[in-house]
Amino acid sequence: MLGWREWVALPELGIALMKAKIDTGARSSALHAATLEPYLKGGEPWLMFAVHPMQKDNDVILECHAPIKDRRLVANSGGHKQRRYVIETPLLLGQTLTHAEITLTKRDSMRFRMLIGRTAMNKHFIIDPSASYLQGKPELPNC
Repeated sequence: MLGWREWVALPELGIALMKAKIDTGARSSALHAATLEPYLKGGEPWLMFAVHPMQKDNDVILECHAPIKDRRLVANSGGHKQRRYVIETPLLLGQTLTHAEITLTKRDSMRFRMLIGRTAMNKHFIIDPSASYLQGKPELPNC
Protein backbone atom coordinates (compact mmCIF):
# COMPACT_ATOMS: atom_id res chain seq x y z
CA MET A 1 0.00 0.00 0.00
CA LEU A 2 1.10 3.53 -0.80
CA GLY A 3 -0.36 6.77 0.47
CA TRP A 4 -0.70 9.87 -1.68
CA ARG A 5 2.78 10.90 -0.51
CA GLU A 6 5.69 8.69 0.52
CA TRP A 7 9.33 8.84 1.54
CA VAL A 8 11.67 7.60 -1.20
CA ALA A 9 15.39 7.08 -1.70
CA LEU A 10 17.45 7.12 -4.89
CA PRO A 11 20.53 5.19 -3.74
CA GLU A 12 22.62 5.39 -6.94
CA LEU A 13 22.17 9.16 -6.97
CA GLY A 14 23.16 9.50 -3.30
CA ILE A 15 19.69 10.69 -2.26
CA ALA A 16 18.98 8.93 1.03
CA LEU A 17 15.60 10.49 1.78
CA MET A 18 13.12 12.63 -0.09
CA LYS A 19 9.37 13.24 0.04
CA ALA A 20 7.51 12.31 -3.14
CA LYS A 21 3.96 12.72 -4.34
CA ILE A 22 2.35 9.57 -5.70
CA ASP A 23 0.49 10.47 -8.90
CA THR A 24 -1.39 7.74 -10.75
CA GLY A 25 -2.48 10.36 -13.29
CA ALA A 26 1.11 10.90 -14.37
CA ARG A 27 2.70 8.28 -16.62
CA SER A 28 6.30 9.16 -15.83
CA SER A 29 8.12 10.15 -12.67
CA ALA A 30 9.77 13.55 -12.35
CA LEU A 31 12.62 14.85 -10.20
CA HIS A 32 13.52 18.47 -9.53
CA ALA A 33 16.83 19.38 -11.13
CA ALA A 34 18.13 22.89 -10.48
CA THR A 35 20.85 22.63 -13.12
CA LEU A 36 21.44 20.26 -16.02
CA GLU A 37 24.83 19.79 -17.65
CA PRO A 38 25.24 17.04 -20.26
CA TYR A 39 28.73 15.60 -20.85
CA LEU A 40 30.47 12.57 -22.32
CA LYS A 41 31.91 9.80 -20.18
CA GLY A 42 33.69 7.02 -22.02
CA GLY A 43 32.03 8.23 -25.20
CA GLU A 44 28.53 7.84 -23.70
CA PRO A 45 26.15 10.72 -22.90
CA TRP A 46 25.87 11.48 -19.18
CA LEU A 47 24.20 14.22 -17.21
CA MET A 48 25.25 16.17 -14.13
CA PHE A 49 22.29 17.66 -12.32
CA ALA A 50 21.85 19.44 -9.01
CA VAL A 51 19.00 18.34 -6.74
CA HIS A 52 17.47 20.19 -3.80
CA PRO A 53 16.09 17.13 -1.97
CA MET A 54 14.29 18.98 0.82
CA GLN A 55 11.01 20.79 0.34
CA LYS A 56 11.21 24.58 0.63
CA ASP A 57 15.00 24.42 1.10
CA ASN A 58 17.36 25.47 -1.68
CA ASP A 59 20.42 25.53 0.59
CA VAL A 60 20.96 21.75 0.51
CA ILE A 61 22.30 20.78 -2.92
CA LEU A 62 23.26 17.30 -4.07
CA GLU A 63 25.30 16.90 -7.23
CA CYS A 64 24.13 13.81 -9.10
CA HIS A 65 25.46 12.03 -12.19
CA ALA A 66 23.64 9.51 -14.38
CA PRO A 67 23.75 8.17 -17.92
CA ILE A 68 21.20 9.80 -20.22
CA LYS A 69 18.63 7.23 -21.29
CA ASP A 70 16.60 9.51 -23.57
CA ARG A 71 15.24 12.98 -24.24
CA ARG A 72 11.46 13.10 -24.53
CA LEU A 73 8.66 15.53 -25.02
CA VAL A 74 6.61 15.39 -21.80
CA ALA A 75 3.33 17.17 -21.07
CA ASN A 76 2.99 18.54 -17.54
CA SER A 77 -0.26 18.65 -15.57
CA GLY A 78 -1.19 21.92 -17.28
CA GLY A 79 -0.75 20.37 -20.73
CA HIS A 80 2.42 22.33 -21.54
CA LYS A 81 5.00 20.24 -23.39
CA GLN A 82 8.68 20.30 -22.51
CA ARG A 83 11.63 18.29 -23.80
CA ARG A 84 13.21 16.58 -20.78
CA TYR A 85 16.22 14.41 -20.09
CA VAL A 86 15.31 10.90 -18.93
CA ILE A 87 17.45 8.78 -16.62
CA GLU A 88 16.86 5.32 -15.18
CA THR A 89 17.82 4.60 -11.59
CA PRO A 90 16.85 2.38 -8.65
CA LEU A 91 14.04 3.82 -6.54
CA LEU A 92 13.40 2.65 -2.99
CA LEU A 93 9.82 2.94 -1.70
CA GLY A 94 9.79 1.59 1.85
CA GLN A 95 11.50 -1.79 1.48
CA THR A 96 10.63 -2.22 -2.21
CA LEU A 97 13.40 -1.52 -4.70
CA THR A 98 12.35 -0.92 -8.28
CA HIS A 99 13.98 0.65 -11.33
CA ALA A 100 12.32 3.84 -12.50
CA GLU A 101 12.58 6.07 -15.52
CA ILE A 102 12.69 9.62 -14.21
CA THR A 103 12.41 12.84 -16.16
CA LEU A 104 14.38 15.83 -14.91
CA THR A 105 12.78 19.26 -14.73
CA LYS A 106 12.56 22.34 -12.55
CA ARG A 107 9.94 21.81 -9.85
CA ASP A 108 10.72 24.92 -7.76
CA SER A 109 7.10 26.00 -7.71
CA MET A 110 5.77 22.53 -6.93
CA ARG A 111 5.10 21.36 -3.37
CA PHE A 112 7.04 18.13 -3.88
CA ARG A 113 10.51 17.91 -5.43
CA MET A 114 9.66 14.45 -6.78
CA LEU A 115 6.60 12.94 -8.39
CA ILE A 116 6.21 9.17 -8.73
CA GLY A 117 4.22 8.25 -11.84
CA ARG A 118 2.33 5.04 -12.45
CA THR A 119 5.05 3.29 -14.49
CA ALA A 120 7.42 3.40 -11.47
CA MET A 121 4.81 1.80 -9.25
CA ASN A 122 4.55 -1.21 -11.55
CA LYS A 123 1.89 -3.63 -10.36
CA HIS A 124 3.28 -3.93 -6.85
CA PHE A 125 1.26 -1.25 -5.09
CA ILE A 126 -2.29 -0.28 -4.23
CA ILE A 127 -2.83 3.42 -3.56
CA ASP A 128 -4.81 4.74 -0.60
CA PRO A 129 -5.39 8.43 -1.44
CA SER A 130 -6.53 9.18 2.12
CA ALA A 131 -3.23 8.04 3.69
CA SER A 132 0.35 9.32 3.83
CA TYR A 133 3.75 7.70 4.38
CA LEU A 134 2.42 4.13 4.66
CA GLN A 135 5.80 2.70 3.63
CA GLY A 136 7.81 4.53 6.31
CA LYS A 137 11.27 5.93 5.70
CA PRO A 138 13.68 3.91 3.56
CA GLU A 139 16.92 2.94 5.27
CA LEU A 140 20.10 2.87 3.21
CA PRO A 141 23.24 1.67 4.96
CA ASN A 142 25.68 3.70 2.85
CA CYS A 143 23.86 6.99 2.23
